[in-house]
Amino acid sequence: MPTKGLKKYLKTLSTEELINHIVDLDRKYKQVQEHHEVYLASDLSKFIEKQKEIIKNEFFPIRGLPKMRLSVARKAISDAKKMEFPPEAMADLMLVYVETGVNFANDFGDNNESFYDSMEKMYRDALIFIHIEGLQEKFKESAWEIVEKANDTGWGFHETLSDFFFEYYS
Repeated sequence: MPTKGLKKYLKTLSTEELINHIVDLDRKYKQVQEHHEVYLASDLSKFIEKQKEIIKNEFFPIRGLPKMRLSVARKAISDAKKMEFPPEAMADLMLVYVETGVNFANDFGDNNESFYDSMEKMYRDALIFIHIEGLQEKFKESAWEIVEKANDTGWGFHETLSDFFFEYYS
């Protein structure tokens, strides 16, 4: 149902019916429940840590071998965006994705080109986001540490990250 039709329908409901409808959605759909938990939380730290753990678990699981599903790790970031995490938390998550990928590459050796492409894109997206949100000073050190850690990786990865860094931190 398009948003316009949904709004029209919701306006026909009484306050009690509207509350019951929202509570029903919350019970049925985990995403709605998570959205409400984030929206109503006074402290977002547990939600932020949960998203970081999802990312880290793809590369460094507590048990078993790394699955390294980049799509799962990136989804943790897109889910955080949908839940409207604060800009500092979003920037941090984006950098955690790249830092964890760099650590993985350093620990396990070279990866395929698509792995490096994904890390480079996220790093650049993070720097753009940090710049737009005016958070350059807060994240300068951690952004540079990622470049330094990538020094031993392949495919010109370190050079690309370095170029991106100096594009936004001249």
